[in-house]
Amino acid sequence: MVIPCIDLQGGRVVQLVQGREKALEGEPPLEMLRRFQGFPEVQVIDLDAATGAGSNDEIVETLTGRATIRVGGGVRTPERAAKLVRLGAHRIIVGTAAFDPVLLQEISAAAGRERLIVALDSFGGKVVVKGWREETPYRAEDVMPGMEPYCGGFLCTYVDREGMMQGTDLQWFRKLRSVTKLEISAAGGITTMDEIHELTALGIHTVVGMAIYTGRLDLAELAALR
Repeated sequence: MVIPCIDLQGGRVVQLVQGREKALEGEPPLEMLRRFQGFPEVQVIDLDAATGAGSNDEIVETLTGRATIRVGGGVRTPERAAKLVRLGAHRIIVGTAAFDPVLLQEISAAAGRERLIVALDSFGGKVVVKGWREETPYRAEDVMPGMEPYCGGFLCTYVDREGMMQGTDLQWFRKLRSVTKLEISAAGGITTMDEIHELTALGIHTVVGMAIYTGRLDLAELAALR
C-alpha cells in the first residue's frame, strides 16, 4: 500500500528536508486530501505538536471526518492518544513516548494495540525523537521486538534522506523486515517506482511525500498500486 502524507505546520501543508528546513508548501489541507482520495489511507503528521509549538487539531478533525487517516505528532500521553481517537483517527502514531515503557503501555491501552503505530525514525543509525531533534542510543532493529506487544505496526523513517529526493536505504528496510512480522511502513527519501516495488515485495508499505509534491511520482500510478 502506498500512503501519501500531509504534514501540517502553522495550519499549512508543508514538506521539510530532514524535518528541519521547509522546502515547499502544498495546497490547503482539504485540497491535498481531495488529491489523495484514490488512496486507501492518508498519513497526517502535526509537526507543531511534534515540536511542542502548538497543534493543528481542528484541521486534523476535519481531515479525519473525510477519509481514513493515520495521525501522528506529539502523541506523548494516553490522553492525547484517546483525543485523537475521538477526533476520528484510524491509526495513532507514537514516537518519543514509545521509549518510556510505562507510557507506551498506557498509550497502547488508550488507543488500542492494533490501532497504535510506533514511529522508529533513524538518523546516522540511531533512533531520533522529539521531532527528530534528539538522538537516542538505540537502533531501530534492536528495539522493535520489545515494542511488538504494544502496537500493530511500525512507521520507520530513514531521516538521513528525508525530503532529499536521493532515494532511500533499502538494505536498512530489509534488516527491519527480518526482525518483525508486524506491519512496517517505510518513509524517508523514497523517490522511484522501483523503490516502491522493492519495498512492496518485502511486504512493506510506503509513505511518500516530497516525490508526490514535486511531481516526481504520478498520483494516478501510485493510487493504482495495492
